[in-house]
Amino acid sequence: MALPSNIPTSFVPHSTTATHGLRVDLTSIFNFFAYITLGVVFLLAIGIFAYGRILASNQSAKDAELAQAEKTIDSEAAENFVRLRNRLTSGQELLTNHTAFSGFFTLLETLIPSNTRFLSLHLSVDSTGTVKLEGSGTAKNFNALAAASTAFAKDGRIKDAIFSDIVVNPKNNSVSFALSAYLDRELIAFSPKSRVAAPRITTPVATSTATSTP
Repeated sequence: MALPSNIPTSFVPHSTTATHGLRVDLTSIFNFFAYITLGVVFLLAIGIFAYGRILASNQSAKDAELAQAEKTIDSEAAENFVRLRNRLTSGQELLTNHTAFSGFFTLLETLIPSNTRFLSLHLSVDSTGTVKLEGSGTAKNFNALAAASTAFAKDGRIKDAIFSDIVVNPKNNSVSFALSAYLDRELIAFSPKSRVAAPRITTPVATSTATSTP
């Protein structure tokens, strides 16, 4: 029986040697990198362990030094130091919160013209630390009162000063008034040094003079 013409009469099988060799090379490379990675991890583990031992040794040495230093400390001197520190802290807090009116009165004496005087003054401090001034007084005339208002505005430490209830005496043109204002907190705060310094304000009106007899 004759074979069909499309079927070859002989053939040579394909070789698998090259493919097998490629697979062996890839496996060897993978194993090589795996061993390298394992070696690096092992070295890191050894380094971390050694560093931990060094830190533990240093901590033990520091603890021993601290214990030795504690033995040399005089407990009574340490207690005295702590008490002194607490006293200084308390004193600083008391001085910071202490109210002293000398600065305010010095400033008021400097700013108010000599022909203007207060009959009453009231200072109050609210929970926010705002200092309010309320008072009443008299001035020789309206110009003297205007000079006092200008002096407050220029200095700036007596703020939002409002003169109200102004009444002019027709007999001598003297003026009675009420005053409300807010003060800079530093004006009533204790300070070992006076921070109040302002030039004496003069008014364009003539001031009264007094003579004394020997």
